Amino acid sequence: MPKIEEQITFLYTADLVVTAQFYEGIMGLELVLDQGSCRIYRTNQTAYLGFCQRDGIDHEHPDVIFTLVTSQVDQWYKHLRSQGVEFEKLPTFNPRYGIYHCFLRDPNGYLIEIQQFLDPAWGGPDNTKGGSVDTRID
Repeated sequence: MPKIEEQITFLYTADLVVTAQFYEGIMGLELVLDQGSCRIYRTNQTAYLGFCQRDGIDHEHPDVIFTLVTSQVDQWYKHLRSQGVEFEKLPTFNPRYGIYHCFLRDPNGYLIEIQQFLDPAWGGPDNTKGGSVDTRID
């Protein structure tokens, strides 16, 4: 089977400027390509998130969850709170899925999950494989 070398998820936005301010300024993602009406951000070495300007985009996206996997859920929570970001769900352990996670919305209404896999069966990079979590939020 041919290999997949990189991955990009594209989402639509009604306001590319506000979206850029959030993902560049608050989330700190690296802009790797500005195509005018689309901007592509690096989320890690081979994965990207792209936003394209489109008119008439609804601010409700109940069918989309964009998940960022990290061993630093609490650090992300603290960083984003310090930037004034409101969370829909504080960092918490979910025993059903063996994850530690939190939820917020971006300016477009997309649900963002910041998550750590605690299940040792997760086949991700070593830094996100199962582990213990300090569930205190300072």
